[in-house]
Amino acid sequence: MQACPQVKNILVLDSEGKRVAVKYYSDEDWPTNGAKEAFEKTVFTKTHKTNARTEAEVTMIDSYVIVYKFVEDLHFFVTGGEDQNELILASVLQGFFDAVGILLRS
Repeated sequence: MQACPQVKNILVLDSEGKRVAVKYYSDEDWPTNGAKEAFEKTVFTKTHKTNARTEAEVTMIDSYVIVYKFVEDLHFFVTGGEDQNELILASVLQGFFDAVGILLRS
């Protein structure tokens, strides 16, 4: 286990699963653009029917811990490795969500 938690990616998808904004911090897990898009599609199809509007939800897909939250027609996801702490990933998600909210209100 690493001393410092590592975020694999941050995804913002629309209500149809299309990219709004994505940032991958590791090319080891998804070396090609096609692999990244396939991962995004998998994440979206497995989570879009859940009710993650009030609080963040946690799931595990393909040995990745994913914390996600939906607001209006945007879906926010933070991905970490299977050994990452869900609370840390949830804090990253909340911080990113708050920052986007501040930027869009101005």
